[in-house]
Amino acid sequence: MLDDSAALDADAEAARHLALQERRRRLSMILRYAVLTAVGFLMLYPLLWLIGASFKNNAEIFSSPGFIPKDPTLSGYVKGWETSTPYSFGRFFWNTFLIIAPKVVFTVISCAAVAYGFARFQFPGKRILFASLIATLLLPNVVTRIPQYLLFSEMGWLDSYLPLWVPSAFAGDAFFVFMLVQFLRSIPPDMEEAARVDGAKSWQVLLFIVAPMLTPALISVALFQFMWTMNDFLGPLIYLSSVEKFPVSLALKLSIDTSEAFDWNRILAMSVLALAPSLVVFFMAQKYFIEGISAGGVKG
Repeated sequence: MLDDSAALDADAEAARHLALQERRRRLSMILRYAVLTAVGFLMLYPLLWLIGASFKNNAEIFSSPGFIPKDPTLSGYVKGWETSTPYSFGRFFWNTFLIIAPKVVFTVISCAAVAYGFARFQFPGKRILFASLIATLLLPNVVTRIPQYLLFSEMGWLDSYLPLWVPSAFAGDAFFVFMLVQFLRSIPPDMEEAARVDGAKSWQVLLFIVAPMLTPALISVALFQFMWTMNDFLGPLIYLSSVEKFPVSLALKLSIDTSEAFDWNRILAMSVLALAPSLVVFFMAQKYFIEGISAGGVKG
């Protein structure tokens, strides 16, 4: 009887210990999620305020720090879309697409080809050329603005989209080349060698063997270029002078009026619309983006 009683007491003590551990685990999980929720809310608050303020009037924008409008209005979106120019905001979105689409395509193709050459081929001066390419990452863009402007001016390309397109067609973004080279170095070349044994040429190996394996990294490159080009203000400002060719970034600046009667909800509403494409594209390609970035930083 004493042994049975002792065994029951031990089982009860073990059950109490397990219950206590379970309560501690749940409390720790609740605290972690509470902290993460609070930090996430603080990080998202500027975006939430931007969206909410686009539905407010001037008085409420400057009087209330909250992001929920008391008297929602769509006047900011209606008046902001019309703009103060002969063109609607739809024209500026179309201009932005005309810049982004070729630039993304040229960047993906040129950077993949250059990265493939550096990662898989041996040729004289390879180390020097790759070191020179990486060294350009240390140069601020401002340093090259004046030489590029003078060059494009001599070529008669000013007030056109060519200065924004052409550098991307020649792998002008060294960061993307470096990222793809690192990704390629993590992929064994066995399949490429087998394709060459079967008679495939280098461009066929790149197109049919390497490119499918590079899909996550190429999507990351396209996503980066899409967001950077969408937010680019200085490039179009330097090379474009006609309002009908302005992208969204310059159109937002045109929407700002220094007069006291300016409705700030107009610029905020158009800012929300300008952010929407980047957010949608990012969340749609988030899986491939994370996979491409993580794999590109690991050398096999």
